[in-house]
Amino acid sequence: MEAPGLCLPSIWRVEKWSVFAIIILLVVSRFIVRRIKDQKLNDAIAEQNGCEPVLPKVPYRWPLGLDLVAVQYKAMRDGHCLEALTDYITVAGIIRLELWGVTGYITTDPENIQTILSTKFDDYGLGSRRIASLPFLGEGIFGQDGSAWKRSRTLIKRQFMRVQKQSLKAFAPHVDGLVWAMREASSSGGVVDLQPLFLEFALNTTTMLLFGEPHSSLPKTDRDALRDGFGCAALGVGIRVRLADLAPLYSPAKFRRACKLVRDWASSFANKALRYKDEVGEEKAVEKYPFIIDLWKEMRDADLVRDQLLHILIAGRDSTAALLSWTFFHLIRNPDVLARLRQEVLARVPDDIDISRDQIQGLPFLRCCLNETLRLYPQLALNFRFANKTTILPRGGGPDGRSPVLIPKGSGVGWSTYHLHRLESLYGPDSRVYRPQRWESGELIKKVGLGAGFVDFNAGPRVCLGKDFALMQASYAIIRILQTFPNLRLPPGMPNEPVGAEAQSFTIVLSPLNGVDILL
Repeated sequence: MEAPGLCLPSIWRVEKWSVFAIIILLVVSRFIVRRIKDQKLNDAIAEQNGCEPVLPKVPYRWPLGLDLVAVQYKAMRDGHCLEALTDYITVAGIIRLELWGVTGYITTDPENIQTILSTKFDDYGLGSRRIASLPFLGEGIFGQDGSAWKRSRTLIKRQFMRVQKQSLKAFAPHVDGLVWAMREASSSGGVVDLQPLFLEFALNTTTMLLFGEPHSSLPKTDRDALRDGFGCAALGVGIRVRLADLAPLYSPAKFRRACKLVRDWASSFANKALRYKDEVGEEKAVEKYPFIIDLWKEMRDADLVRDQLLHILIAGRDSTAALLSWTFFHLIRNPDVLARLRQEVLARVPDDIDISRDQIQGLPFLRCCLNETLRLYPQLALNFRFANKTTILPRGGGPDGRSPVLIPKGSGVGWSTYHLHRLESLYGPDSRVYRPQRWESGELIKKVGLGAGFVDFNAGPRVCLGKDFALMQASYAIIRILQTFPNLRLPPGMPNEPVGAEAQSFTIVLSPLNGVDILL
């Protein structure tokens, strides 16, 4: 006869699985109850505010929307990432995207965009974007929300206000270096890519601001390696952003090495400034390294100082280089615009004196040209947020798209500044033409609204702190280039594609200078 005690393990296993099943049942039941409760609450909010569902949706044919992935891959390969989305994003002022059981929204409606960026700013957060950029940029202003973001913004705003009060003489040696590099590159003949020159110029001025010395102080081999590292790391972050919460799945060795290279480089500058502080004292060190020492005084953590510097550096480097590249890309394709801008510069800015802020502000057509570049190639072409709580967008619901739209908590909402800035309803039938004259009267900006229909450097509480710095830096460089090279023109045989047909990883070229001409 079997002893009763021998049956206890079997009984215990049955009881254990029963308890486990009960726990699972309770968790699932609680989840379902919460979903039902949330849905009832959302329905009540929607009814109270007259919300209606978004009817247009992103069309796809393959299971799980894999054809959209194929479209994006081909567009990236061909250099037309943004233009390839036009047929999807411009279906309506707001469209819904339903993939893998998750609903998100994409909008080009200026009133919706203003709501996200300004009117209901606190209703939205960055969500997974922080995860995507963390290996590259670490903890900094562009990956933060809430109190951490407010603290970072206060610190950085203080420094940019200091810079804004200074003269523009600090730009002079870097612009001189850019002009010299353009002469040197063109003197040997052949085709020269200007994009690396603009990137180097932007990096030099930005590192001088942040680190107290220019990037050009490094050996050329180190500068070249860093340039490649920046490119690889930025590309990796772009891929991770597209993966959202699955961003950690993309972390190849090449990406990790590139991130480490850039972070080590930034650390070397930060540590140099902190060693100098230890040697000469804080008061004297702040004269040479004001940005770094001010961050250190608040944070007392060298790694956090480095991360903040990287966040600002990336924004400063890329924004100015892109603004210069696209401006010259179109100036040489529009000789009438180029001639008028040169005439304004030569008439109002002598080429033998330092350029002042007042002189730049006295060049209205230059600002029109920069506005037109920022319209067609905005600094943040695509962006997104996640709802911190159930909230409402003012337009896009119902058959006519005019009713408010309920955005449930946790939903992702993206917007395309690229397509917003090309809407005929805002910018007229020639919205896809580079025409700076559209900004001259001042009526256009009143019509579209800064931060609504025209989002040049973001808007609302997160408007770019470096906006003035980038505009002054680019303006200074454009003036000196136009003064130095009087015969900019498009080389024979170079196609003059319409806006939208150009590759968005374009190459700007120039032929032999011969002391007079520079061909772009």
